[in-house]
Amino acid sequence: MRCFSFSRLAASCKARLHQTLRSHPLRSDASGDRLRSFARAALIPLAVAASAGAALAFDPFRLTASSSLCDPGLDLRLGGKDSTDLVAKGIHRKVSNEFIQELKDILRDNMTLDYEERCFHGKPLNSFHRAVNVPDVIVFPRSQDDVQKIVIACNKYKVPIVPYGGATSLEGQTLAPHGGVCIDMSLMKKFKSLNVDDLDIVVEPGIGWIELNEYLKPYGLFFPLDPGPGATIGGMCATRCSGSLAVRYGTMRENVINLQAVLANGEVVKTGSRARKSAAGYDLARLLIGSEGTLGIITEVTLRLQRLPQHSVVAMCNFQTIKEAADVAIATMHSGIQVSRVELLDEVQVKAINIANGKNLPEVPTLMFEFIGTEDAEAKEELWKIRKGALWACYAMAPNNYEAITTDVCVPLSRLAECISKSKQELDASPLLCMVIAHAGDGNFHTVIIFDPDQDEQCQEAERLNHFMIHTALSMEGTCTGEHGVGTGKMKYLEKELGTGALRTMKRIKSVLDPNYIMNPGKLIPPHICI
Repeated sequence: MRCFSFSRLAASCKARLHQTLRSHPLRSDASGDRLRSFARAALIPLAVAASAGAALAFDPFRLTASSSLCDPGLDLRLGGKDSTDLVAKGIHRKVSNEFIQELKDILRDNMTLDYEERCFHGKPLNSFHRAVNVPDVIVFPRSQDDVQKIVIACNKYKVPIVPYGGATSLEGQTLAPHGGVCIDMSLMKKFKSLNVDDLDIVVEPGIGWIELNEYLKPYGLFFPLDPGPGATIGGMCATRCSGSLAVRYGTMRENVINLQAVLANGEVVKTGSRARKSAAGYDLARLLIGSEGTLGIITEVTLRLQRLPQHSVVAMCNFQTIKEAADVAIATMHSGIQVSRVELLDEVQVKAINIANGKNLPEVPTLMFEFIGTEDAEAKEELWKIRKGALWACYAMAPNNYEAITTDVCVPLSRLAECISKSKQELDASPLLCMVIAHAGDGNFHTVIIFDPDQDEQCQEAERLNHFMIHTALSMEGTCTGEHGVGTGKMKYLEKELGTGALRTMKRIKSVLDPNYIMNPGKLIPPHICI
């Protein structure tokens, strides 16, 4: 861990403060506010030093992107490039009574200050990430108008906002390292309009994808994305999710026609019409999809629907090695066969499924296929039921207090077998329990790494394996996240994957749309990137 000289930083900050004041003389009509603003900006590095080299701690209430966060002499990456620190740091400022009263006037009983509820919302489900703080208040809007009023109040008092959907995200997207307001969208669950002839539906963000498909089934329609059970449409948009059917139907990016969102200043934006094609202006929907709540809060989504297939057939194929399985998956995709899904499981994952489900499947590398073909509804339902329970099957093989790091790298299809094989060698050599499961049809694969969070050596080993897989994928022109998103966990890999030019552009967009830095601060964009 890098060490810092507190006295050297203090002297540097003092000099910077004097230089800033000389360059920007204070006017008498606002001197108090200006002085406090400059003082906060100048003292930010002192907060970093005081944290003894821990992850970045910065002031979320600053009005602009301060150059003091961009000192090239300091490594301000969250936890450092090679850190195993999984706790997101942040500076917390207590919210005022006036702000709480404004929220009460807006929401009446649809809010809570209960500590247990705040702790629950401050820790995502099945995620190994933590934060030093929890939200100060949880609010439950019932409409877009409620969301708009909440955001306006937060922007007025410069209180951080963390949007909250199904809490199934795995990279710390719903953590609240700076406290603030958690906006739980679970009460916004209206089906606003179903357009069967147009194959689209308009919904609010709190609806779950499983709930949506139950609603659509009598109409012979379905929404094809299938992430983890419990995921909601708003969260799926925010993280640009996909799932096992993405090989045939694409990701959330391809299945959202338009959406509405509330920006940081309270303005509501509509990104398009219900037309399937449009060349009218910037593609704002694709800007918000995958923004993880850092640009706005999604309040309405128009989704593209599909007809339920009349018939399909499923198959399971066993292999001696994981490379053979990956090679066959790639060959199948090149064959022109209409594949709906192709999932790859290693022998450890199959063993976990057997234990959890009372099955007797051969414990060898296995491919699960679904093709458009003859009807086999019962076998199809059974096959994908055990696949969807794969993560819980992994947990069943470990003590109750154990946790899991679930990676989601993605590489070009031609490099999949090589990437899986190289990763598998490292995983098999580790003392930790590790399982591989892949959406092999589009080059996306996961490793579930089970570890004891109370054992430092196991935590470091789990994160080392995570690093290894990600850097292996990046070396093969892949990505650090195929579908889980960035949150706090993947920020440190973005510079290598995208370059500083792309990240500066993201930060410029963020600074324009959210100048007070209240929208899910500390997520997605690495804080050391300067503009």
